[in-house]
Amino acid sequence: MGFPGTWMTESESMVYRVVPKCACSTIGQIMYYSDHGQFFDGDIHDADDGMHKWAFENSQDAISQNVRNHSSYTFTCVRNPYTRILSSFFDKICGIQRNGKRYRGNLVPTLIYNYGIEVGGDDGKGEFDQIASFRRFLLFARDTIRWRRPMDPDIHWSAMSGHVSTFIVNGGRYDRIFWTEAFNDGMQGVLDHLDTPHSVDLKGIPRFNESEGHGPKRAHPVEDYFDDLSMHLVYEIYKQDFELFKYDFENPANKMPIGEIDLDEVHAKLGD
Repeated sequence: MGFPGTWMTESESMVYRVVPKCACSTIGQIMYYSDHGQFFDGDIHDADDGMHKWAFENSQDAISQNVRNHSSYTFTCVRNPYTRILSSFFDKICGIQRNGKRYRGNLVPTLIYNYGIEVGGDDGKGEFDQIASFRRFLLFARDTIRWRRPMDPDIHWSAMSGHVSTFIVNGGRYDRIFWTEAFNDGMQGVLDHLDTPHSVDLKGIPRFNESEGHGPKRAHPVEDYFDDLSMHLVYEIYKQDFELFKYDFENPANKMPIGEIDLDEVHAKLGD
């Protein structure tokens, strides 16, 4: 299986396991900058050189050897499950992607037909009942994760613990897992352990939110999207994410964690 979703700087100063919708664009650009002294011109997900990625066949040996020997400081970043699934909906379902098309071709028409959702028209900019459509999308997301129907779960809404676990199961170990909601503190905690070719001043680093502007703006507070049934569905899908990464299931309005992540617990529970 190897280490899917793993990025490593060319200098091998750090190893990062990508978790979609968890500041991965900003983290990737920081990694790129730390090696080259400049940011990648474009979406870092499109960079096909200047960084090792597991998706590149010629990077796999270097990543495998580094991870199995734990040669570099290794980390990942997680996010509140409530805001993450909302972000996935507005970006991937309602939004027009950077190629000018809908995400995954016929996915959105299928959702409109089978689940009755609305997405703001052809350009994703029209008004629609965001709360009703999101709750119907949540049913679809649950169906993909629980029963793999009508399709396999997408990486943008599959559980974070699933992404994090493949790295552990295949022989990797994390030195740090931090929260998107406390990004500067978490990323600084990583940088403090590194010796990089170019120093990184986090205060001067822009946020590379590549999904921003793809779709409609969220019109309501986070908690308005989640009634009792929606919260039940979210817990069914993301129970382990709430527990391992210490987020508040009881209160969708609270995006901040309510405890400290226990790395030993994460490795024990996700390493089976």
